[in-house]
Amino acid sequence: MTTYDLITSTANPRVKAAARLRDAGERRRQGLTLIDGRREIERAAAARIRFREVFLDEASPPPHDLVARLEAAGGTAYLLAPAAFAKVAFGSRNEGLVAVAEVPSFALPQFRLRDTGPLLVLEGVEKPGNLGAILRTADAAGVGGVLVAGGGTDPANPATIRASLGTLFSVPLAVASVGEVIDWLAASGRRVVLAVPEAGMPWHAAELATTAIVLGSEAHGISSAWQAAADDGRLDAHAVTLPMLGVADSLNVSATAAVLAYEAVRQATSR
Repeated sequence: MTTYDLITSTANPRVKAAARLRDAGERRRQGLTLIDGRREIERAAAARIRFREVFLDEASPPPHDLVARLEAAGGTAYLLAPAAFAKVAFGSRNEGLVAVAEVPSFALPQFRLRDTGPLLVLEGVEKPGNLGAILRTADAAGVGGVLVAGGGTDPANPATIRASLGTLFSVPLAVASVGEVIDWLAASGRRVVLAVPEAGMPWHAAELATTAIVLGSEAHGISSAWQAAADDGRLDAHAVTLPMLGVADSLNVSATAAVLAYEAVRQATSR
């Protein structure tokens, strides 16, 4: 039976360094992030993400064969006492395994869109849970890829990875400025659908199966740069809207993404 070094102190340098990866600046500086949860880590391993360290909870260690796979992918395994493990884990959903891994490239030049489904473009989506939920939808609905435009949440945020259930590692994903994304879409010749709260055609009346669907934050929507690019002929863009029949004036952005992605599925399968 394999034995691992046991870390008992919450002040251990490895534990403290891993915990600091919850900070976006530290993730950017080191090019590393935390992945918490067995499914998430297994999906990262399947995507050939390189691991640096693997922390095992002494109270509920994961299967040895999984740990062996992670060690083969570059990770050094350490056994942590419960207090030390709690410092790097996410609390109530403890699955006995947290990894430090290299952040994959999200650069636009390396973006390789899948041939199936629409492309989702997210501008200024700030909450990690929303980005993670949209990635889960993109995976489930066979979306071609996701572009994060103009900042917002960091895809390498451990909370985003957790909310995506590890689909962040399988869905094509890139991050760029709004201008860079508009230029990329213009060069691709792809039709663009702008999701707006009002003054657009009904969502089901637009061709969605092969388009780029642009969604903005709930607070600010999409910026004027998109309509400007349509007005000057750089983009073939049309606005669509979902009806708001109650007192709320907007849907959660992940809910909107799900409605539009599955309408694209319906259109593609009903042809």
